[in-house]
Amino acid sequence: MNLQLLLLTLCQGFFLTNNVTFIAINGLVGLSLAPSAWMATLPITGYVAGGALCAGMVGRHQRRWGRKRAFQAGLLVAMASSALCAYAASTHNFWLLVAATVVAGYYNANAALYRFAATELVAPSMKEKAISWVLAGGIFGAVVGPNLASFTRDVLPVAFAGAYAALVIVAMLSLLTLSFIHFPPLPQPSATNPGRPLREIARQPVFIIAVAASALGYGVMNLLMAATPIAMARCSHPFKSAALVLEWHVLGMFVPSFFTGSLIKRFGCLPIMGVGVALNALCIVVALSGVELMQFLVALFVLGVGWNFLYIGGTTLFTQTYRPEEKTTAQAAMDTVVYTTMTVTSFSSGALITTQGWTWLNLGSLVPVALTGMALAWLAMHQRGGQNRAVL
Repeated sequence: MNLQLLLLTLCQGFFLTNNVTFIAINGLVGLSLAPSAWMATLPITGYVAGGALCAGMVGRHQRRWGRKRAFQAGLLVAMASSALCAYAASTHNFWLLVAATVVAGYYNANAALYRFAATELVAPSMKEKAISWVLAGGIFGAVVGPNLASFTRDVLPVAFAGAYAALVIVAMLSLLTLSFIHFPPLPQPSATNPGRPLREIARQPVFIIAVAASALGYGVMNLLMAATPIAMARCSHPFKSAALVLEWHVLGMFVPSFFTGSLIKRFGCLPIMGVGVALNALCIVVALSGVELMQFLVALFVLGVGWNFLYIGGTTLFTQTYRPEEKTTAQAAMDTVVYTTMTVTSFSSGALITTQGWTWLNLGSLVPVALTGMALAWLAMHQRGGQNRAVL
């Protein structure tokens, strides 16, 4: 791995430290401040909703300013929004906390593009491994995020306000790391190569399935992950146990990245994504088997691995759908769909876990898992049919 890719991987680690800390504490802080229990995950919803709202804007900023300046802008927003979250928690202001997480969504949508920027730092033949290696930076966040939340929980008078404050420092470290990365200029649309309109790009079957599988895979993961700290608290598990489960979950999300790219290169995107769907189903089976610590831990770990296969596979598949001058438009469209799905699932997560319980939440997750499996099967048959026609 070259130095530039290594530094971007570290930035991904800082990004996931932010995200895992948010997942670990936002639902619990929300539960303590919200006017009604079903609103508990609104601060998590705000973060992904902000990502959905900002994805198009981020795409325009990337095209206009270039990767580096746009990523730096995202980190400045991360610093400001984390400080605002700390203030909101300290003043017991629930709606300010939600507003701050919505603002933080700009950073969320911005840093999500690290995976695409990684492919620009390596030769085209290495794109699968570049995506995998950068996402592997999440291992750093898996270890640091839950421990950061635990260690800083009571640093300030109000629980978890110190964790938000610590995220300001995390963003500063990422900003420093980013200053040493040199991204190649992004190809710009021109009179000779204007690029296709988005509606034409989005009509491609591969585009549709890559986006749908990534969105539904992320949605299921987010639905169950956001509810887990609340579900464990309701089952009388201490916060340290919830932090441990989230740590193993995020390890499951990112440790496979060391070999997912190689698996995709050997077997193809669709078979690896199919394994991801099967692992999501296995997660639900384990989760329905009981509410002891081990069931939570195994279910969330398997869920993380399933997400890894679906998301890296979907991202790699998606890179086949656009031309160089279309990349910022196409990438923004994909992340808008992903974040919109996450917005719906994170909101539903709080409502379902506090009104219907852990069992019904998992049973409901079978629907998007089944839809994802059917979508992948349809694309495989569509491509096989196209190959057969080409032979004839």
